[in-house]
Amino acid sequence: MTYKKINVELIVIADEADAVVAGLNSAIDRLEEQHTIFGGGIETATIQHSGTRRKSALTHTRAAGETAAVAIRKASETVANAFRHVI
Repeated sequence: MTYKKINVELIVIADEADAVVAGLNSAIDRLEEQHTIFGGGIETATIQHSGTRRKSALTHTRAAGETAAVAIRKASETVANAFRHVI
């Protein structure tokens, strides 16, 4: 019989870690009622946040959309000014 190992990595605020571990243990107990689970365990380790927050893809997309909208507005003003000069 072939088995698969499933690894899940979560990063939570240190103050909430115990509650998250308790919730995960409860969820694993419910899974064991329907599926056969061998071994496993939950490990915790303290980490330090790097301090720099990265922008999500959605934030980058929204910023690009705003930049494009500003560029189109500026282009339409330029075309309108050129049209006025021609007339």
